[in-house]
Amino acid sequence: MKTRATGLNPHNRFQTIVTDRDVDDGWHHAPEDDLNPDSLATEVVNETVRSIISRNTSPDVPFDQSINPYRGCEHACIYCFARPTHAYWDMSPGLDFETRLIAKPNAARKLREELDKPGYRVSPIALGVNTDAYQPLERKRRITRELLEVLLEYRHPVSIITKGALILRDLDLLSELADQGLCSVRISLTTLSNDLKRRMEPRTAAPATRLKMIEQLAGAGIPTGIIIGPVIPFVNDQEIEAILTAAASAGATRASWIMLRLPLELDELFTDWLQRHFPQRAEHVMNRIRDLRGGKSYDATFGRRMTGTGPYSDLIRQRFSKKARQLGLNLHEAEPLRNDLFRRPAGEQMGLW
Repeated sequence: MKTRATGLNPHNRFQTIVTDRDVDDGWHHAPEDDLNPDSLATEVVNETVRSIISRNTSPDVPFDQSINPYRGCEHACIYCFARPTHAYWDMSPGLDFETRLIAKPNAARKLREELDKPGYRVSPIALGVNTDAYQPLERKRRITRELLEVLLEYRHPVSIITKGALILRDLDLLSELADQGLCSVRISLTTLSNDLKRRMEPRTAAPATRLKMIEQLAGAGIPTGIIIGPVIPFVNDQEIEAILTAAASAGATRASWIMLRLPLELDELFTDWLQRHFPQRAEHVMNRIRDLRGGKSYDATFGRRMTGTGPYSDLIRQRFSKKARQLGLNLHEAEPLRNDLFRRPAGEQMGLW
């Protein structure tokens, strides 16, 4: 059975809940548990949401509307910036984030309601930003597919970020959207190493699988790119050129990068992970991260939070840009998603009466 990324369930900032892995509670611990926590079954509860579209005005992201079909993520990426959001539900950003998930079964119905509002302003919706819309739970729940069906019906533009191979299940919908200029996909590709992937993103698709995803998506006519997110000093930064080369060979036409961010409880979780998996370089990694953030582990300032500042950030930017140019990536402006095709299905408004 696959492992989890962290064994910690640290205090969240709203409620004092914590577990201690050093206490002998009588349960069996596998010999390799010094690197990987015991596997736990995933628990899922439903949330009946009042609205489904989230809006933001951040200058650091290329969208102002997003939808997250799930809260928490079984992909268990140790670096996930969304982990601290689990604290709002009185759960830990640690192991709870990976094992105690919340699904939104009425998401498609709420999306219809919002798109039917007379004052709705069409703008591309980013699908699966905080947590992956194609995490394993989607195979049974199919909430993401239901949302795509609504977006296709309304001819609404959508962009997707994922590292889940399940996206290939929806090639039919994505291809039809792309044919109308309504869809683009970004695959999160952080390493080409199976070993690092297993440690860092234990329940995600293998690197080779993600390259095949890019190949199949691009082959289906869907504008496809990658995000190297995050770049982690002395962990995966040496792979930037190799990742870009592999992605371009698979058919990606665009690429971007994001520096590691450690907001709130994520600082403790990531530091613990470093100590368990890379003890000899852990201090070196954290020192470089603090150099990027003005001596702190995180700086939320717009314009700096995604890349950091200083010589190391400049070096990563230069390396990335040079290789991307050599490979012909990002040669043109980002493909525009069309807003002018939006329509409300015939009879939809009459059906409300």
